[in-house]
Amino acid sequence: MAEEQATPPAQPQMRVLGQFIRDISFENIVAQKGATSEMQPDVQVQVNLDAKKRSQDKQYEASIKLNVTSKDKESEAVLFVLEVDYVGLFFIDNVPDAQMHPFLLIECPRMIFPFLRRVVSDITRDGGFPPLNLETIDFVSLYRNEIAKRQAAEASAETADKPSLN
Repeated sequence: MAEEQATPPAQPQMRVLGQFIRDISFENIVAQKGATSEMQPDVQVQVNLDAKKRSQDKQYEASIKLNVTSKDKESEAVLFVLEVDYVGLFFIDNVPDAQMHPFLLIECPRMIFPFLRRVVSDITRDGGFPPLNLETIDFVSLYRNEIAKRQAAEASAETADKPSLN
């Protein structure tokens, strides 16, 4: 009697099909106001992630949206504002449905982030400032924080919907 060998599950596959800037805006506020004094920048970076399935089979789109604001530490005057929506197109196969959401919002952004970092560096340099070299983003923590926020919002919405017994 021959034992049947279980075939191992297929390994997840991901290929970057392309990447591009969907939208970008850079405003050099200092130059517009004509200010030339020495300033100490304080840079704040907000990151938002988004992903969706494309019409083609096994193709997905993941985007990183950055909102970067640089202010002078002393006067709080805005030095520059950069908004960029950077998109990666991916072929993904053999990822279970239950794992697709975190895969799209962790692994896909991790793949395209180095290219976005370069875009931000070039834009800030070309805009008249020292190149801004973004710190590495922990996409796992970002994902977990967003899930926790959503769960907390759902829990508070459920308690708000329940009638009180007072």
